[in-house]
Amino acid sequence: MSVMDEEAQPAPYGKHQAPAPYPPGDGCLTTLIRIPVRIVVLVLVLPVRMLWDLLVAGARAADRVLLRPLGRALVRLLDVLAVVPAAWLYRSVLTPLGHALLWLAAAVFVRPWVGLWRHIVVPLVHYGITVPLGWFHSAVLTPLGHGLMWLGRTLLAPAGRGIVRALGWVLTALFVWPVAGAWRYVLAPLGRAFAWTARNLVVLPLVLAYRHLLTPLGHGIAWLLAVLLVVPLVWVCRRVLAPVGREILGALAMAWRIAGFIARAVGRALVWLARHLVGAPVAWCYRTLCTPVGRVVRDRVWAPARRAAAEAGRVARGALGAARETVRQARRDAWRALVGERRVAETRELDGSPARRLGSKHHATTDPGVVPAPEISPPAAKAAGRG
Repeated sequence: MSVMDEEAQPAPYGKHQAPAPYPPGDGCLTTLIRIPVRIVVLVLVLPVRMLWDLLVAGARAADRVLLRPLGRALVRLLDVLAVVPAAWLYRSVLTPLGHALLWLAAAVFVRPWVGLWRHIVVPLVHYGITVPLGWFHSAVLTPLGHGLMWLGRTLLAPAGRGIVRALGWVLTALFVWPVAGAWRYVLAPLGRAFAWTARNLVVLPLVLAYRHLLTPLGHGIAWLLAVLLVVPLVWVCRRVLAPVGREILGALAMAWRIAGFIARAVGRALVWLARHLVGAPVAWCYRTLCTPVGRVVRDRVWAPARRAAAEAGRVARGALGAARETVRQARRDAWRALVGERRVAETRELDGSPARRLGSKHHATTDPGVVPAPEISPPAAKAAGRG
């Protein structure tokens, strides 16, 4: 391709750029069909493009608002509720159950058949069929076969060879010699004569007719068909069908872009109407009515109710604590009245000290690994402090 051809080609146009003009010389037919075709295609394509844009916008909104949050929620729910129980279920339930089922299947289906095959079928076949058949083969069939082989080799083989030679000579005399003589002295000369006649009387005239008559006639018919059919078809394809197809494709592309612009404009208009007819009144109602009412309810109703509930809870907890303390004190007084006070000797340590066990028969023993207790018991320490 030369530089002039590259400069003559139209540059590709973008999304918002008008298409390059068609090259001149298309004829009046292209000019006459261009505008009606574009109008008709635009009318047909516009609803399809608007429906397509509506479906695309709806799919994107559903994916953004519904599908993605729902998918994330389902993934988190499955992670929280299904992963740990599934692992525990597999480890603690399904694995032992599978082992038990495997052992039960082996015990019910495999081991009885293995025992039946090993201890019943194999011995029965071996001692009931194999051993008798082996004995019958070695004791009966083998000697009988050897005797028949000796008999055939000694008596039947010479007689058979003589019979075969005689039968072969008879068959040759009856079938081979007559057929060979007929072929050599009758059929072969007749075939050569027939071949010479066919070649000179049939094949040669056909070859001459094809070469000097049919070939020129076929060339003339082909040239006539090329002149009468091919040239008009090429002219129709080049002057009629190609412009019409090019115009239809261009009209489809332009109609699709124009339909996109119209669909965007309609979408913007609908968004503007929805914003001013629905969004603005709802925002004004929320800002003017709902927000003050919500604040009043929060400050005048909800906050006092919450404080009152908290105060009631504190009072109830205090009452329950006092009741528990009263019950505990009453139980302690009843125990003292029934059992009496517990007296602890001042010269001995408390029983609660695990380090030293004074006063027992093991004097001054220490438990290993336990922090040693103080040398003076708590009552003695209190008396020393008072002194």
